[in-house]
Amino acid sequence: MSPVLHENLNEREKLILRSIVQQFILTAAPVGSRNITRKFDVGVSPATVRNIMSELEDSGFINHPHTSAGRIPTDKGYRYYVDSLMEISALNSTEKSIIEKGLDSKLLEKEQILKVASKLLSNITKQIACVTYPTLDKGILTKIQLVSLSSTRMLVVVSIQSGLIKTITLEFESEIEESSIPEVESILNERLSGLTFQEIRQTAKERLINIEDVEKPIMRLFVDSVDKIFTDVKPEEKILITGATNIIQQPEFEDPEKFQSVIELIEDKDIIIHILDKKKPEKSDNILISIGTENEDEKLHEYSLITKEYSFGETSGTVGIIGPKRMEYSKVVAIISYLGDMLTEVLTGNK
Repeated sequence: MSPVLHENLNEREKLILRSIVQQFILTAAPVGSRNITRKFDVGVSPATVRNIMSELEDSGFINHPHTSAGRIPTDKGYRYYVDSLMEISALNSTEKSIIEKGLDSKLLEKEQILKVASKLLSNITKQIACVTYPTLDKGILTKIQLVSLSSTRMLVVVSIQSGLIKTITLEFESEIEESSIPEVESILNERLSGLTFQEIRQTAKERLINIEDVEKPIMRLFVDSVDKIFTDVKPEEKILITGATNIIQQPEFEDPEKFQSVIELIEDKDIIIHILDKKKPEKSDNILISIGTENEDEKLHEYSLITKEYSFGETSGTVGIIGPKRMEYSKVVAIISYLGDMLTEVLTGNK
């Protein structure tokens, strides 16, 4: 989970910080010393708890809202909690069954699986769920099909080893000879199959030289369009976002201004895609947690992101949730971890 180095806390400080975080997650209300001694077995008096809370505040792990005598965790406090104090919850059999049945590959097409995964994640976590489609740069081309749509329009169907298909329509300035299409298609498959999208973009011109004159009009347009054909999907088509109604029901977003900020965030998919693409876990089985101001964009400073990569053949995508910093991290991490692993199994045909 990408742990960060912190100054050391003693056992009492850890216990009090854990208690504050857990209680604030449950209630969304600032936590006082008496509240801690009543709810948690801390083994010390409220006066001692107040002293420890004072030290934690001085160190920046909690802060003191003006309108309350209680304390709430800071981004630093949450970070220490998820790195050093949190115990990952175990999913119960019902939650596992919901995920497994929902992602049944015998009932769903691959495109549907990702949409279902996003809905499952938002329904179970009660947060905003994000699922990005696999990146295509490492996708390996298995087949190109050229389909004539009219005398000046041609559909290019690109099949990728993992099972994904991308289509794009090419427009010609003059009429094309339909009889030349099969031969062009054969040459393209012979010279480009087995290469990644990235390799095709970089080397297509060299690989497609010395083409006979009769094939040149189609081939020339194909070569000129390589960057467009063998590139990733558009940003707005790259991500599925579900569960907006979940987050606006959280106490943090009762304020109309904050409610509006949620709507703006969801509408600006580029921000979410950018942060998901940039914050990649070091290993595919890792969970990455990004809290508040750790997110570069100011629109995300009130939120935490929890993400995990899933694999789809030679390509990969990301599953994740966006929610208030006051979220049940231990539970959400367990859900994302399990769903991400299931998604990989289903998409790669191992389930």
